[in-house]
Amino acid sequence: MQADFVKDGEAFNYTPAGDIAAGEVVVAGRLVGIARQPIPAGKPGSLTVTGIFDFDKGGTTFSIGDAVYWDDAGNVATPTVGSNKLLGAAVLVAGAGDVKVRVRLGS
Repeated sequence: MQADFVKDGEAFNYTPAGDIAAGEVVVAGRLVGIARQPIPAGKPGSLTVTGIFDFDKGGTTFSIGDAVYWDDAGNVATPTVGSNKLLGAAVLVAGAGDVKVRVRLGS
């Protein structure tokens, strides 16, 4: 057998160096996960990598299906690739005046 099933891939285990708050976006290498519950420093917890979430964004706009990236330095969703990590795809239109963009993770 070349692969053994472990579990569905909705989340992965993560042990943070510092406290993680519920709703916090965590970049771990190429992965971007969301803590659905607080994770204390040094304790294992779970980061969600699927689902639909609302993310803070700057004054940018998004159309349905646009790629959405996470700017870890600015703590906002952005359409800019650069060194930002892919969050997923926008599932609602978000205008320049909107403060959030709705994203399907991993798209």
